[in-house]
Amino acid sequence: MNERPIGQWPVNEPVDLDVLRDAEGPEVASYMKRQSELARFHITLGSIRADLEEQPSPACVRIAARRWTDAIIQLADETARQLRNTG
Repeated sequence: MNERPIGQWPVNEPVDLDVLRDAEGPEVASYMKRQSELARFHITLGSIRADLEEQPSPACVRIAARRWTDAIIQLADETARQLRNTG
């Protein structure tokens, strides 16, 4: 079996992202927005994972996770407060 499963690298025919970026239409704009949001999520999650993997012990991992959680909750509270005040 010489065929690679879908999504396995290397890709023989990669998508030309410049064509997508320059294309017009609501479908393309919606696709690019979803991909941008997904990329941002994975980059952020990867940063958090890297920080957790740098911790020297399981206890430190849990402390760092609580620190990340508290920071995210604080950001969510601030953002919700701003939206209430402006909207």
